[in-house]
Amino acid sequence: MAGIEAALAELRLNPNRKIQDVATEHGVNRSTLSKRHRGKTTSKENSYNSQQLLKPGQTRALIKYINDLSERGLPPTQAMVRNIAQEIAGKRPGGNWVSRWVKRNEKHLKSAYLNPIDKARKRA
Repeated sequence: MAGIEAALAELRLNPNRKIQDVATEHGVNRSTLSKRHRGKTTSKENSYNSQQLLKPGQTRALIKYINDLSERGLPPTQAMVRNIAQEIAGKRPGGNWVSRWVKRNEKHLKSAYLNPIDKARKRA
């Protein structure tokens, strides 16, 4: 959402400008711009990141660890991934956390156990 970011940047540079004028100029909602400018709300990306169990750096470390285990011929099970994530984050992941996390990060994972079996292969 480049428009809101540009409008916020302009308000930081010119704090005396009216929020309504800046919102109209950049084609963004005035109340959204006002709330973001006052720090009452954040971007969707920031909100999404704050709701994740693992921070981006922790996620990369978990992916690397899983891939290292898989390359050694010891792909982790979902229970193992849940326990590793708990040690990293310091709190227990929910019941569906592993499957959702794998779906979000499947392009980076090399583990055969964590990735679902191809439907055509399953039918054979």
